[in-house]
Amino acid sequence: MERERSLYLKAGDRVYHKKFLRWGMGIVEEERISEVPGGFCYVRINFQDGKTRVFDNNLRSVNCCYYSGIKKLDKQLPEQTMDLSFKAIG
Repeated sequence: MERERSLYLKAGDRVYHKKFLRWGMGIVEEERISEVPGGFCYVRINFQDGKTRVFDNNLRSVNCCYYSGIKKLDKQLPEQTMDLSFKAIG
């Protein structure tokens, strides 16, 4: 029996990677959900460094991008977002 998926990101979300601040802000360009039982669901994120990276988007998976360090910017308080920019510069 397949476990139900719980998605973290959707197209258009603004994100950053807390371990790789040098990548800059990213925008979720695409989300894909497999129709095959047990298949993957992933997101394609375009970062400010010009690279597009692909991450697992299922919160019920240990490999989900949330657990690897991808965080949404839209949910951040303004002072936390400012703190992020200072860390990236320094």
